[in-house]
This record gives sequence, C-alpha cells and structure tokens, in this order.
Amino acid sequence: MSTEILEEEKVETVKAPEPIKRVSIIVSKGTLDGVYPGLIMANGARMEGIEATLFFTFFGMNAILKKKMDKLKVATVGNPAMGMPTLLGAIPGMSSFASHMMKKEMDKLDIPPVSEFLEMIEDAGGEIYACKAAFEMFHLKEEDLCPQVKEIITVGDFYEKSAGSQIIFT
Repeated sequence: MSTEILEEEKVETVKAPEPIKRVSIIVSKGTLDGVYPGLIMANGARMEGIEATLFFTFFGMNAILKKKMDKLKVATVGNPAMGMPTLLGAIPGMSSFASHMMKKEMDKLDIPPVSEFLEMIEDAGGEIYACKAAFEMFHLKEEDLCPQVKEIITVGDFYEKSAGSQIIFT
C-alpha cells in the first residue's frame, strides 16, 4: 500500500504598505531649485493629512531668512540640468535672467513665493525648524529668521522630532 502525502498549498499574503504618516524634510540648498522641492513636498504632505517637518540647514537657511527668502536664484554655473554650457551660465546676469524666467513659469502655475509658501505650510500645521549649527556658523540672530520658524534646533533634536518619520533630503 502506498501512502501519498498531500502538500498543502502555501499561500503567501502580501500586506499592503503602511501609509506614510509623517515626513521630515531636510532642505540644505539655498537656490530656487533647491528650496522648492522641500516646500512642495511639505505642502503636499499636509494636504494629504501627513505630518510634515521642515529642517533648514547650511545654505537652505536662505529660505527662512527674511532678507533672502524671496530673492533666491537659480544656479546657472555648474548646473548640468540647465542644459547650457557652464561658460554661458557664467555670463553676468544669466542667473538673474534664469531665475526671472523660472519665477514667471511658477507664477503661471500659481506656485507662491517662498515667504507665502512657508506661511501656508505653517498654517496647515507643518513645523519649520532652523539648524543650530548653521545658525551659529553664519552668525545669525533670531530676528533674521522668518516668523514661521518654530525653533532653532540641533541635529539630535531633529532626529528626536523625526522619530517614526520618513526622512527626505532635498
């Protein structure tokens, strides 16, 4: 008598990915094309009900400095994404021209200036922080910062506030 062993078919269930609940976005570049991705992502997160924290460090601090935030420019020299030779990007006024053209296109899409964007993000419940190391390195004062900056924090503080978040570096 032969014995047949029947194998049970194993069915693996695939769990749906957990939805993102929190994001912490690090902004370290101070150009238009370096700052706007973080602002757009933070605003989009808040619109989707996702908690959003923005941490501005190094030259990204320009986005939260009252005197610089609405005067950011596009880097034309050494920026391969511009699609122009570096020499052409070095022509005086080219960065201002490229920045003007980019802002014009952003206006057509109703993308607000940096100061207004930060205000929208804060009004929607997003949190905005300045990096203490960069703040001290650039010899800044609290009055240099826009009013949306909740606090000047250390990297350790940032990680503490970001516990459980998806961390995004722009």
